Amino acid sequence: MPDLRFPSIDGLRAFEAAARLGTFEKAAEELAVTASAVGKRIVAVEELLGTPLFQRGPRLTLTPAGKEYLTHVRAALGLLAAAPQHRRGARRVQRLRVSTPPTFARHILVPELPAFTAAHPAVELEVVLSIPFLDDAGTEADVQVRHGDAAAVGGTVLMPDVVLPMAAPSLLSRLPPLRTPADLARAPLLRTPLEPWAPWFEAAGLPWAEPDQGPRLLDLGLTLEAALGGQGVALARPSLARTWLENGALVPLFDVRATPAHQYHVLPHAAGGAAAAFAQWLQRSCERIAREALEQLAARRAG
Repeated sequence: MPDLRFPSIDGLRAFEAAARLGTFEKAAEELAVTASAVGKRIVAVEELLGTPLFQRGPRLTLTPAGKEYLTHVRAALGLLAAAPQHRRGARRVQRLRVSTPPTFARHILVPELPAFTAAHPAVELEVVLSIPFLDDAGTEADVQVRHGDAAAVGGTVLMPDVVLPMAAPSLLSRLPPLRTPADLARAPLLRTPLEPWAPWFEAAGLPWAEPDQGPRLLDLGLTLEAALGGQGVALARPSLARTWLENGALVPLFDVRATPAHQYHVLPHAAGGAAAAFAQWLQRSCERIAREALEQLAARRAG
């Protein structure tokens, strides 16, 4: 477009402000420049167009050409103002993508998010779910939370979890009394490769193999849902089940606890900025949640 000549954005803003406010001085105050600078910018626009835009006087008056041009200028500036990239507030926002397993997101992360957003209003979080065994959602995340063996997953353990059997009252009412760990031989055990029973069997002194009957659930949240529905006894973490433990929807069985085979980890991330702030906040929150869940169990036993 060789015949097109465009004025500067500063010139257009000066013209629009002067036309709206009536004087160079008021336009200069709004734009945080001098009245002389406003006048020079408008003159440059007029020279480019080859026609005056104002009739100068105690109060500026638009010429017929100025009135017509103002319509176009306001439309153009309105389009530019609508672009979020041009807003100062938007430029200050730090976008942070966090990848996390679904159960951790629902029961740990999301309930705690208001505290993080209140402390870091300039950070815009995007939470995406990673699916165990089929995970590719976290490859471009700024912070990744993973569940697995420490040697394989790497990163920093988020909370010192324990596991113990839990069941719904509806299931317990249909079973013979479960007074000792060995009584679980008469109970259906829910199974998931994400939470193998082996560590707890060992802690309870039971030389048993992994359960081999019933659905194989590839999600900790689904395992908890199955337990809530009375389908079987779940090996579960108080940190994930704390709401149901508190309201009695799940009942902890026995005093035997074990360290789970897998833990939640936060993977290496940027050493500074929003990623580091989020990871540090998340680790503190997880440690508190795990501690409170154990305290809740102890209070329940004492009561």
